[in-house]
Amino acid sequence: MVQIPKPPAPEPPAPRSVPTSADVARLAGVSRATVSYVLNNTSAVRISEPTRRRVHDAARELGYVPHAAARSLRAGHSRTVLMPAPSFPAGPLYSRFLDELMGALGRLEYTVVQYGSVGLRGDEAARAWAELRPVAVLVPGSGPGPQGVEILKRAGARAVVTLGHEAVDGAHALLMDHAIVGHSAVRHLHDRGRRRIGVVVPVEDGLKVFSAPRLAGARRAVRDTDATVTELPLAYDERAAARLAARWDSLGLDAVFAYNDEYAMLLMRALQDEGVRVPADTAVIGADDLMLGRLLRPRLSTVHLELPSGRDLAALVDRAVHDPGAAPERHEVLGAAVVHRESS
Repeated sequence: MVQIPKPPAPEPPAPRSVPTSADVARLAGVSRATVSYVLNNTSAVRISEPTRRRVHDAARELGYVPHAAARSLRAGHSRTVLMPAPSFPAGPLYSRFLDELMGALGRLEYTVVQYGSVGLRGDEAARAWAELRPVAVLVPGSGPGPQGVEILKRAGARAVVTLGHEAVDGAHALLMDHAIVGHSAVRHLHDRGRRRIGVVVPVEDGLKVFSAPRLAGARRAVRDTDATVTELPLAYDERAAARLAARWDSLGLDAVFAYNDEYAMLLMRALQDEGVRVPADTAVIGADDLMLGRLLRPRLSTVHLELPSGRDLAALVDRAVHDPGAAPERHEVLGAAVVHRESS
């Protein structure tokens, strides 16, 4: 039996060399310093526009990308802004805010890194964030305490900014007190003649940081009046909403602030399925002013939230990075305005 010889195994391809700034300089016909000035967008040195184009063209042709770590060593700090993932479900409003913020930071030449820290809280989370050596950390909701802020600063963070209902020593704070949302919604219902008002409180994990102050604001809105507020725990689930709607008559409510537009739409559909007329029998109001609420019939009344602009927050981060010794700034940034439509 004649054996057919096996062909020799092909040799593995030689590893491709990583292009360097020296390669870019040779191809563009400039010095390495000029390459650094152009690609780092240094404004202290004037480089002609044709030279800038040659450097960028050479970098694209070679596939050259500046080394972030080397850039950080030269600058004395990184350009990484760390944004830990929130512990609460992020809705459309918060997602739009994040998109605007990341765009504004990008235009200031920061690199935004979102960090998933499930299970880590407080100072333990701060230690994990510090390992990445960010120049700034933006913490949504309840973040680290003063010791955690100090851990981050010792690791090189020039700015720690919290976005929540209370400030932390040593950190800049954008204060967002959600009591104003519940107060605005229930005051609107009261002014429209409603006196037996329900307030939806989601049972989902992570939302208590918003629902508790909204409920407190709702109760404050009718203090010293003849109106009452009834807490209504509710899961974001059609069956849970149907069960609540089925006992609506026994609750004797003539209005409901449903936490936000998503819960309001869920509950309003369930109430209508039970034959409850909105707003004749029960007025309904949500919060967040989502587009879908305008498409319902009746159109959904809501509380429009005025969040800080991403551009302003990015400017705060940039100020803190350039002046890390400045006193922490505190800004109350959450506004609320009722948008009255047919549902209330």
